[in-house]
Amino acid sequence: MGAHPLRTVLRTKSIDAIVSEAAGEGGTLKRVLGPLHLVALGVGAVIGTGIFATIGTASAGDASRPGAGPALTLSFVLTAVVCSFTALCYAEFAAMVPVAGSAYTYAYATLGELVAWVIGWDLLLEYAIGNTAVAISWAGYADALLRGFGVELPRWLVTDYRTALHTPEVLARAPHVLGVPIVANVLAVGIVAVVTVLLVWGVRESARAGTAMVAVKLAVLAFFVLACSGSVRSENWHPFAPNGFAGVGAGAAVIFFAYIGFDAVSTCAEECRDPGRDMPIGILGSLAVCTVVYVGVAAVFSGLIPYPALVKLDPSRRAEALAVAMEYVAMSPWAVAIVAFGSVVAQTAVLLVFQLGQARILMAMARDGLLPPVFARVHRSFRTPHVSTILTGVLVAIISAFASIDEMVDLTNIGTLFAFVLVCLGIVILRYREPGRRRPFRVPFGAVLIPSLGLVSCLLLVAYLPPASWWRFVGWLAAGLVVYVFYGARHSRLRQDAGGR
Repeated sequence: MGAHPLRTVLRTKSIDAIVSEAAGEGGTLKRVLGPLHLVALGVGAVIGTGIFATIGTASAGDASRPGAGPALTLSFVLTAVVCSFTALCYAEFAAMVPVAGSAYTYAYATLGELVAWVIGWDLLLEYAIGNTAVAISWAGYADALLRGFGVELPRWLVTDYRTALHTPEVLARAPHVLGVPIVANVLAVGIVAVVTVLLVWGVRESARAGTAMVAVKLAVLAFFVLACSGSVRSENWHPFAPNGFAGVGAGAAVIFFAYIGFDAVSTCAEECRDPGRDMPIGILGSLAVCTVVYVGVAAVFSGLIPYPALVKLDPSRRAEALAVAMEYVAMSPWAVAIVAFGSVVAQTAVLLVFQLGQARILMAMARDGLLPPVFARVHRSFRTPHVSTILTGVLVAIISAFASIDEMVDLTNIGTLFAFVLVCLGIVILRYREPGRRRPFRVPFGAVLIPSLGLVSCLLLVAYLPPASWWRFVGWLAAGLVVYVFYGARHSRLRQDAGGR
């Protein structure tokens, strides 16, 4: 007799089984990444759209939340503390379970198949849906750079459909087929296509490209700090927190998008030469580097442009906050162009790492039977999950061609925070369930303190997100459960091994 369906979906998969299945797959991944590669991948994933596009809203606020003002530096520190609790949990898991899958795999080992499916589906928000926001933002900065060089693309080729609906002049100039205007963000589609080809080509080549882009964007942010420090005015830092802790907390919830990505390092555990040593270095090292950079940039930014001037800015201008601040103090156009170029490079690196991570999560889910086996295929020559990579690229390209950035950012934030909560909870469960298991890296101060702090702090950040994002998230999870019921539960390897039908 088969196992009861409810018991099956709550059954966990042993870590030994997860590791052995990954090692025994027909096409294994190359173990070519070292600690420097991992730190570079982490920094590449983290520093991007967040620091270049959300810093203005976090500082000034908007109709649904107060701004942090010059206390933006505290918002960055607060978010870094929240992320550090979770980063420690990710480091323990990644060192102990060195396979692709990240939080999805960790949930399967601790909380059961149904929760693992939920978190795998949820990670689509962080990686694939989050990448659409990055691609859209990248396209905006790339368009601005092209215009700076005198290349003026038609607006209907660089505008998403939803934005065009509120821009009559774009719709009027767009070509029409059967009365329907043809509008799409082709720049966003183009960069996704380039990144997809690079990722199919090979992880080592992708890591090298990511390392080069990390060096460029760190140099550009250093240029911003050094070039603008002489224009900082201390009076712009007063009042320091115009909206009190409510503004600091709301700012932290917004700029959480600027920290998303350090966890993507864990998806490369199966391609790491020494995961027990290198994965914690990659995860924690990238988070530390990014925090130092962010605090420095935020301090200079808030000293360039006063809070009242930021509040008066049009929302579209806040998305180019660093450039706006430089223009406010009359910096040279070439200096502003350098920062704009840095934004394009930074967001290219984010696209690279997020798409790399998404493909490996899909591969892990397919190995467990929760997705069709085609997602687990590995290219014979390149040793990369090429099918998952290509399908992810197609999905991101289609959405980024027609969607707007606002909903994408909110969905990504709440989805990632939910995944972080489950990772923190998983550490507590596994410490008590398997206390004797070898852990190359351990979360300090026992099994409860740090994971509990991570769980509670993530939930507090969720409370600062707009309520509309909560409802979108609930709808997304409901759609995922439908897919699980009609495919995942029926084809689950765990259920088949247990005799389920």
